[in-house]
Amino acid sequence: MTSTPSSTEQDDLRSRLPDPSQFFPEVMSIAGAMIKAVQNGAIPQITVGLVQLRAGQIVGSTYHAIRQTDNLRKAGETEERITAVASWRDALYFTDAERVALELVEAVLTPNPSGERVPDELYARASAHYDDKALWTLILAIGQICFFIPVALIAKPIPGMPPGKNYRA
Repeated sequence: MTSTPSSTEQDDLRSRLPDPSQFFPEVMSIAGAMIKAVQNGAIPQITVGLVQLRAGQIVGSTYHAIRQTDNLRKAGETEERITAVASWRDALYFTDAERVALELVEAVLTPNPSGERVPDELYARASAHYDDKALWTLILAIGQICFFIPVALIAKPIPGMPPGKNYRA
């Protein structure tokens, strides 16, 4: 059985590495450009958050799961929908468009030993819900979270801390 860290244990959490922006200041520009591209209005930001939460769950990133959950809560998302992302296939809380977006991120991040990850049938269902700009936005939202997955898994920024304060000094 695991327990929730006490406030003292939470205060003692440290990332493995310092903030990468001290070595690569351009990372902040890249991150900002990705955010701007994904927030173009072509798809709801809630959909982006759901997709990115599912990506964090798939790769086992506590940092991303906590960050996306917090973002979704701040956007007014219900606890039922946030909790049900992990079991979205049989949850009644999602629209058809959200379902295909969740299926798409799963296809991208889950190896398929018997064929391509994103088959034509899945692409056709996605394109039935999203026009070209919206599909590109969804692709960029998946790419954005994938850009930060190695950061979360290797550097281990501190979950629940705001960017810039989530790395050791």
